[in-house]
Amino acid sequence: FLKEIEEVTGQMPMVILESTGHYHSPVIQYLEEQGIPYILLNPIISYQAKKSSLRKVKTDAIDAYQLCVLYYKEDLEPHKIRGIQLLDLRNLSRQQEIVTNMYVEAKLQFHTILDQVFPEYRKVFGDLYSRVSLLILKEYPTSEAVLAAGESKLAESVIEFCPSRSGQWAWEKAKKIMDSASRNPFQKNVYQSHVINLRMYIELLFHYQGHLSDLEDRIVALANELEEYKIIQSIPGIGEKIAATIISEIGEIDRFNHPKKLVAFAGVDPSVHSSGKFTATINRITKRGSSRLRHSLYLAVLCGIRSSRNKKLKAFYDKKKSEGK
Repeated sequence: FLKEIEEVTGQMPMVILESTGHYHSPVIQYLEEQGIPYILLNPIISYQAKKSSLRKVKTDAIDAYQLCVLYYKEDLEPHKIRGIQLLDLRNLSRQQEIVTNMYVEAKLQFHTILDQVFPEYRKVFGDLYSRVSLLILKEYPTSEAVLAAGESKLAESVIEFCPSRSGQWAWEKAKKIMDSASRNPFQKNVYQSHVINLRMYIELLFHYQGHLSDLEDRIVALANELEEYKIIQSIPGIGEKIAATIISEIGEIDRFNHPKKLVAFAGVDPSVHSSGKFTATINRITKRGSSRLRHSLYLAVLCGIRSSRNKKLKAFYDKKKSEGK
């Protein structure tokens, strides 16, 4: 159909479509492979255009017609093709965020079960989610199992699961485990289902830890190939993970011909509200752009002002705070 139009008009027609999550990806990939120009619209723009009609009609034909009208009314720019490397980095960063949320959820469920089986165990290791801590808990999930094993057997297990530490450290941990078992309010486990669930969540935690470690290695390896990765880390408060997310969400910086456009893309530009003689003095940010980019910038600022790592940022923050912000 497009080629038929090209034969009549002498030029390839522009395709205009809405951005719809991941559903538009195969369409634009095909258009790019065929060298067909296209415009990818933010759904907010097309939604506002549809509201301009008094009649409330929702059909595919009407939606397509409204997109065509928008194309002729507005000065829309053709979509700029993004590099595969940055898109790969973005996909990995987003996947890392998803897996992290699943890991946090598994931690919460693990805590719930642990509180009903062996709550005193939390005080044994500095990091409850370390490999040795979880392996010991998986082997001896109840007070009964710990007390039946004895201090000597526990010390052997600690050495086996953490051979890098000294024997003295292992015996200290074994004594702590025995003390926690004797203090535990649940001296006798009534529900076998709790033990099954506890071991299942320990397996899940190991599973997520492995995936997160693998994703982090891949992200760092891919990001290190980009010049911007090292440049952006020169800002105090921005580490490897935040830097990777920021550059992957922004993409090619030349997509923005003005700093204000980048600010708007992040959704941190202030909203404006004015009517008649009234002009609002307290305005929230628009939050219309990339939520992941906005979250990464928030974390970067948080790291920058903590311990005065970023002195300029901390001075600006203190100034605004003193103004009552």
